[in-house]
Amino acid sequence: MAISNDVVARASRLIEAPSVTPATGAVFDVFEAMLAPLGFQVHRFLAGSPPEGPVENLFAIRQGPPGSRHFAFAGHLDVVPPGEGWSSGPFTAEQKGELLYGRGAVDMKGAIAAMVCAVEALPAKAGTISFIITGDEEGPAKYGTVPLIEHIREVGAVPDFCLVGEPTSVHRLGDMVKIGRRGSVNVWLTAKGAQGHVAYPHLADNPIPRLIALLAELDAIVLDEGSAWFQPSNLEVTDLAVGNPATNVIPAEARARLSIRYNDHHTGQALVDRVTEIAAKHRTEVRATLHGEAFITLPGPQSALVAAAVEAETGLVPELSTTGGTSDARFLRALCPVIEFGLTNATMHKTDEAVAVEDLHVLTRIYRRMAEAALAG
Repeated sequence: MAISNDVVARASRLIEAPSVTPATGAVFDVFEAMLAPLGFQVHRFLAGSPPEGPVENLFAIRQGPPGSRHFAFAGHLDVVPPGEGWSSGPFTAEQKGELLYGRGAVDMKGAIAAMVCAVEALPAKAGTISFIITGDEEGPAKYGTVPLIEHIREVGAVPDFCLVGEPTSVHRLGDMVKIGRRGSVNVWLTAKGAQGHVAYPHLADNPIPRLIALLAELDAIVLDEGSAWFQPSNLEVTDLAVGNPATNVIPAEARARLSIRYNDHHTGQALVDRVTEIAAKHRTEVRATLHGEAFITLPGPQSALVAAAVEAETGLVPELSTTGGTSDARFLRALCPVIEFGLTNATMHKTDEAVAVEDLHVLTRIYRRMAEAALAG
């Protein structure tokens, strides 16, 4: 099976186009230049406004014969800020021995480069191939994949199956495939009181004890024991703040933040309603943002196709999992069946993020097998 060997060069070019979220411009220019020679029609558009935008999005499609199946690769070109302490420039792709370093090498410019190389070796007569690529996955994800889905529906180009190239592997390339994700909701709590002198507490209303009591009650909740395909849901206190610089003043306000990751026993709104009901007893206000409901693509033809491609190239039978954080698969699942598979995630978001060069070549071959099988039906 002949496969293009320039996956490292393509990954390097993408890494060297800085694209801290929300991403626009140069990195999409680089990506479009890779796709155009392969016969793809590329549509790029901006969505949103500051501070969460503008975000650039790209949908590229190469039409197969009439009536052929449609397989989509999905992912993101934005990256998290690099931070300090890199051994070399975070946006200077550098190969040292068997590793390629740079921000986005793993999450997920390396995988996108492998997708392009996999498609390069596929003839157009095999079927319709598309790329669903956003510049806002690492950020609020408000103006990224959601507008892309709207565009895809408007042009009548809904895929039969979508593969998201997130770094799902844990210890070795091919050991894990994601077939679903838990839901996610953030909750902000504000307990208001009345400011006063600590020596005259009867003239004030201290909100801190009420907020602490509320957090204790919430922390004691056991949401569930897990479900058939999901780990137990968990509620975590992620911030607690008063911001009182004075030692002799009872503050007028205390704030906290929660993050709830939940399985298919719950919906986000039901959890928010439960927190709101408890908070009302403690005279505390609630504001919430839902980031995505729990979902699963149950084991079947899609997961079997992915697992077969992985096993053929690595010898591993991947674990089908729903662990980890959120991804844009939570949106794409409304479009078509979706599964996630990609590189090992040990260095994603870390200083000196790096990918094994051999893994890029193997991933290219895996993606080629997946696309061939998906288009063959």
